[in-house]
Amino acid sequence: MAGTPTHTVTNQPPPLVGYDVFSADRALVEAVERHTDPALLDGVREELSALGRTTGSPQVQEWAVQANENPPRLRTHDRYGHRVDEVEFHPAWHRLLGKGVAAGLTTAWTRPAGHVRRAAGFLIWSQAEAGNGCPLSMTHAAVPALRTDPELAAEWEPLLTSTIYDRDLRPAHLKAGALFGMGMTEKQGGSDVRANTTAARPLAEAGTYELTGHKWFCSAPMSDGFLVLAQAPDGLSCFLVPRVLADGTRNPFLLQRLKDKLGNRSNASGEVEFDGTWARRVGEEGHGVRTILEMVTATRLDCVLGSAGLMRQAVAQAIHHCTHREAFGGKLVDKPLMRNVLADLALESEAATALALRLAAAYDDGSEQERALLRIAVPTAKYWVTKRCTPVTVEAAECLGGNGYVEDSGLPRLVRESPLNSIWEGAGNVQALDVLRALQREPQAFNAFLLEVGKARGADHRLDTAVKNLLAELGELEGVEGRARRLVERMALVLQGSLLVRYAPPEVADAFCASRLGGDWGSSFGTLPATLDLATVVNRATPAP
Repeated sequence: MAGTPTHTVTNQPPPLVGYDVFSADRALVEAVERHTDPALLDGVREELSALGRTTGSPQVQEWAVQANENPPRLRTHDRYGHRVDEVEFHPAWHRLLGKGVAAGLTTAWTRPAGHVRRAAGFLIWSQAEAGNGCPLSMTHAAVPALRTDPELAAEWEPLLTSTIYDRDLRPAHLKAGALFGMGMTEKQGGSDVRANTTAARPLAEAGTYELTGHKWFCSAPMSDGFLVLAQAPDGLSCFLVPRVLADGTRNPFLLQRLKDKLGNRSNASGEVEFDGTWARRVGEEGHGVRTILEMVTATRLDCVLGSAGLMRQAVAQAIHHCTHREAFGGKLVDKPLMRNVLADLALESEAATALALRLAAAYDDGSEQERALLRIAVPTAKYWVTKRCTPVTVEAAECLGGNGYVEDSGLPRLVRESPLNSIWEGAGNVQALDVLRALQREPQAFNAFLLEVGKARGADHRLDTAVKNLLAELGELEGVEGRARRLVERMALVLQGSLLVRYAPPEVADAFCASRLGGDWGSSFGTLPATLDLATVVNRATPAP
């Protein structure tokens, strides 16, 4: 009929914008509260709420879209043919990275409760745009490695923990803040970094070297400095490579190409050649892996935090959509089957958040017991939480139906990003084997794990049974390498179960233990037992702009 308003929009949810991403996440708020000194809590909450409002703002969400639609470009030469080796970013990238630096996402090592507040902030900010998390993470993680050399730490740590984003390439002593990248892997070795062939030739000045070689993956190649591995006369060693030398000249740092990645499109990852590149040794010669592992452990925890952030944003979008969308005579969120799916997703998200913040709290504690826990719990969490991210984001996109497959919804960007944290900083097998090494060589690490899990003993019979079965499996270590993934998965689940039983609402803990530990669960999301209080689980996870 003529005049029918066919373009009137009805039954579409409003955008999930203009809200406090932190305050709307009950699981995260409670984790911060239980792991923060009460004397600091008001200030920490205020700080994280401010970041939450920034993250949820329409402006930041628009910057995130722009940064991903306009990926970085490599410029190897200027117009006159001079080698420049620079990466050009869209202005939105710089705005986002500047916000992340200003929010203190590289300052954990110098502030009270620094790791918990920084971990929560990283989880929040990852929901805005995950690509700029790479330089933020590596800058944060470089600090403990540099502290093996007090002179280097005195020079660089104030810059790395600065809240000023200084994007210009110039000598470190002229900058107000600096960012770090990392170059470990090579094309012939990958995760087997001891197969690296980049050579480090000692120079006349003590502790300085000249590097020659190729790095297959150099993360954030426009950073001010990089920690890299190379073969020195006494073996594989760790080196600091500044982008610009003290006299203002460019250090030879030849960018060959940028990687064309599945996701993480806003962030640059490249291949780099060292050809007479000046470097300063970090730590002892021949102990490069030991030195850089301090950095790797911190970045692995950021992989857990980043995945937890992606999951939370995906679940928030799914629940928000289903809260406003009507079908078959009612709101989607009230339909029993959809409620089951949403509750299942919410459980995965909350378990990831609880585990990630617990590990951040262990960093703040710093005791021998907590360091032992980190040794085994970080690779365990890195293995499991990052692997759960992809199925969660894909299922969340499906909750939006066809809308979730369309770029405008934002879910496709989350889906493309979701496998990254499982692959980077050591893929699944690397993490599982790392846990095995801790089990076999560091009994204090497994004792710390058992002590943590045991704090919930007697609170849920399904958790108790799962722990008993895990111990029985650990009693037979013959041929354990082939069972490593299965073993680490069980360790992650009992650790998450212990945390939820102790700290989450009974409805959440009951649903997690029944499904993940009790076996009353199918092979896909939305298969929770019908006897559970799923409405409470979903309500808890609902973002409330």
